[in-house]
Amino acid sequence: NITMLSALIPMLACRAIAASGRVHVPRHAALVTRVRMSTPTTEPSTSLAHIPRTAVKALIEAGDDIVGSEVQVKGWVRTIRSQKALSFIEVNDGSSLKGVQVVAEAESTADYDEVVSAIGTGAAVIARGSVVESKGKGQRFEIKATHVDVIGTCDDSYPLQKKRHSLEFLRTIAHLRPRTNMIGAISRVRSALAQATHAFFAEEGFHYVQTPLITASDCEGAGEMFRVTTLPAKASELPLAEDKDSIDYSNDFFGKPAFLTVSGQLAAEAYACALGNVYTFGPTFRAENSQTQRHLAEFHMIEPEIAFAELEDVMDNAEKYVKYVVASARERCGADFDLFSNFVDKELAGRLDVLVSEPFERVPYATAIELLQAEIAKDPSKWEFPEVDFGTDMASEHERWLTEKHFQKPVFVYNYPREIKSFYMRDNDDGRTVAAMDLLVPGVGELIGGSQREERLDQLKKKMKESGLNEEDYWWYLDLRRYGTVPHGGYGLGFERLVCYVTGTSNIRDAIAFPRFPGGCEF
Repeated sequence: NITMLSALIPMLACRAIAASGRVHVPRHAALVTRVRMSTPTTEPSTSLAHIPRTAVKALIEAGDDIVGSEVQVKGWVRTIRSQKALSFIEVNDGSSLKGVQVVAEAESTADYDEVVSAIGTGAAVIARGSVVESKGKGQRFEIKATHVDVIGTCDDSYPLQKKRHSLEFLRTIAHLRPRTNMIGAISRVRSALAQATHAFFAEEGFHYVQTPLITASDCEGAGEMFRVTTLPAKASELPLAEDKDSIDYSNDFFGKPAFLTVSGQLAAEAYACALGNVYTFGPTFRAENSQTQRHLAEFHMIEPEIAFAELEDVMDNAEKYVKYVVASARERCGADFDLFSNFVDKELAGRLDVLVSEPFERVPYATAIELLQAEIAKDPSKWEFPEVDFGTDMASEHERWLTEKHFQKPVFVYNYPREIKSFYMRDNDDGRTVAAMDLLVPGVGELIGGSQREERLDQLKKKMKESGLNEEDYWWYLDLRRYGTVPHGGYGLGFERLVCYVTGTSNIRDAIAFPRFPGGCEF
């Protein structure tokens, strides 16, 4: 079909010329605006001829043997400095922080005046030429252009002119902000972390499971979930239950209340109890009315589940995972990390060095509380929440003091009071704590939450009753304890928080492409 279409288009164009005396441009061809045009009597331009596209990153990192090679780069103009007979065009294609300098000379670049007059910051171009050693500072190579084609022009209303923009402003143009140095760097590191995540679990023998986004179960038991329904939007048309005070969801799409998931953990447990070790990596949702820099309504969770495992095994895997992905991202995105260290957080590199090279601290919750009590007693006025006792759900300021000030490294806090943790966490023999852990890291606080799961059927039923959960809604989850139950555990890592931690980003809305939060659902 493609071959037939390729042959048909020129024939139709010729008929159009014969019939009207002018060239008819098919609608799809208008998608590419070529500033440098060829006259009807000449051969079509070779500037868009098929030669392999060279990524800017590959060109920058190439060896000296690339000098003299003919290359073609495609990207967007960051800056242009034009003179009568010479122009310097910085082109960036998103593959690296830095762009490549394209030198266009009037005597060697086809249609020089026409091309240069059409180029502005933000324009999309294809540049073709030879790689030469650069005489300027800051780059080893540049391209001496023979052809430059403007694929998409960009006028003066383009909001990303050459100046520094605040992150607050960039959030209002989230569709354009990945073209900036900072958001582009964060995006590349995010991609490297995601790819390293899959590589790590593959190397560790885990199976990747895609768990449902729509669920009837509240994994956390917090009730902060987005409802999914196809019922009428008009209140007068909603089907009501017999008490006339609540909605009858038996008439809804799923025949019962349904929600966007807050976690894939429960479903992952089912597969861990069959495949051994599994992990999920996907979007999760929480309808928490929070406008803080640490919360999103839509975010991504990495949730491994490990069969035949106890809490110690869970912490071992979590530590190994974090070290692996951070080291991998730093290796792949060195220039981006230099940007973060220079302009975001000058202590970032040192913190990441400690994370990768030193073992994480591990401290029981009871000991962590004692440490906090001793520190707060020195001057309670410095603390927003000075009241800390056994049973306190630690605030961010408590977590960050432990990891940033006291231990000055990542720290696992484990064996939490059972009253402040979820129903599925295994009770310890002391009757007052559960086999749960949180990983606290400098700059963020809690990064990971995990536990050994309650594998004893009677004990799990008891805990569900205490939490006010209906056994019938979790019948399949209870079956896992009836049929071949095993000790198992896992953890959840908020991916956007990991991105914040690794890049030094203070606001989580800058760690995701299009953030969703209360009152914010643009783009």
